[in-house]
Amino acid sequence: MFNTPSNGRSAVLSGNPSGNPSGNPAGHPSGTHALRVLVADDDPASRLFLVEAMRTLGLEAEACDDGAAAIARGRREAYDLLLLDCRMPGAGAQQVLLELRGDPAAPSAESTAVATSAEMDAAERQRLLSGGFTEVLQKPCDLADLRRIVALVQPDSQPLLDDAQGLASTGSEPIMRAMRALLRDELVGIYQDLATAVLTEAGFGDRLHKLRGSCGFCGATALAARVTQLQEQLKLGRAIPPAMHERFRGTLLETIEALAATSP
Repeated sequence: MFNTPSNGRSAVLSGNPSGNPSGNPAGHPSGTHALRVLVADDDPASRLFLVEAMRTLGLEAEACDDGAAAIARGRREAYDLLLLDCRMPGAGAQQVLLELRGDPAAPSAESTAVATSAEMDAAERQRLLSGGFTEVLQKPCDLADLRRIVALVQPDSQPLLDDAQGLASTGSEPIMRAMRALLRDELVGIYQDLATAVLTEAGFGDRLHKLRGSCGFCGATALAARVTQLQEQLKLGRAIPPAMHERFRGTLLETIEALAATSP
């Protein structure tokens, strides 16, 4: 029913969330420039782990140990990703992001931002997400957690379906298959709605929020990353660029086909 040209992406990748058969970190093609990340954390152990993990995943990682330094760096240099600890001296994650977002001249004013914290309840998590953060990362974390964070700025490196993530989220293969069947129905409906320009409607933000959760449960990592990109645009009050719309639509179709291929 859905026929799209192949882009070489593996439809199903069990136990390999990097989606990188070549072994090249973070899926960077040879000769391309790595994405840049700023790690701002006053805890030396956390800072060291996050920097080294990001480098392992193929990013250029730099670090600072307080909020004032993070603001200064963001105003001076362009980073693709900001990892900001919530309780740094001088300025926490929220204040750092407010300062950078409020300075249009800052090269990192519109960078994807992720808040990190060792202590966080549901209310604080929601406050951070509502305050402009794309994601919230609880410490301690592992390489798999950070791989999902990298997907926020590098969705093309993600597999369409990650069985390991789906099983970890649902707890069993039968539940995962049932949830993936529901997700496929949901995606078909969204695809049909795209023809009516539903992306421009005010209520689409809520729909994206629900879709992102469904993708997380089912291990639909590539589509989850595309959804996050759209959410980021809407948070910044911007129209969704046509190219981003087409990338979302393409990944949506590929995910529908991957889900159909794995149906019993």
